[in-house]
Amino acid sequence: MDSLARVHLLFVCTGNICRSPMGERLTRAAAEQLENGNVRLTASSAGTQAVVGRSMEPSSALVLQGLGGDPTGFTARQLVAATVDEVDLVLVMTETHREVVLRESPRAMNRTFLLREAASLVPEVTRLRGAGGLEVVEELQRARARRLRSPRGEDDVADPMGRSIDVHQAVGEQIAGALIPLLHALAGSPRRPGVARRAAPM
Repeated sequence: MDSLARVHLLFVCTGNICRSPMGERLTRAAAEQLENGNVRLTASSAGTQAVVGRSMEPSSALVLQGLGGDPTGFTARQLVAATVDEVDLVLVMTETHREVVLRESPRAMNRTFLLREAASLVPEVTRLRGAGGLEVVEELQRARARRLRSPRGEDDVADPMGRSIDVHQAVGEQIAGALIPLLHALAGSPRRPGVARRAAPM
């Protein structure tokens, strides 16, 4: 495991207690199952207005567990430039979050994507099937440059905070449905059943 190349993902939302922790912990769970890949995936998360030190919102934590992730020990943290600068790929939940990330670290533009935007680009990097790692990140950049930008808000993942468990479930499934194919591409691993197997894109 230590001899593998590493790609570190940073997930960003607002409070860092619902959406971005789900992305972080689903990535950690999936990484354990992608043992036949070429790349070791690691993940963290942060919030643009984080509820610093708080554990996951209970409904999101429950949904995460149902999708195969583990909320144990999670604590929210605030997004800062140093955090952005040390990661390989930044996955944000909304356009507003991307704007905040780029204010903090303008040099991160080429490696900052909306989660659903990145997922939609995965089919365009299939020529790198099996490569994984930073090659996939670079190809995602090229694919985005070739594509017309989606209308603002179209690729956002809505904030479930303060809403029903059904909304948290729908958001969790949306995150997992977008994330899992992307993780397989990054890991250089063929997709197979595993974490979040019940999740599907909305």
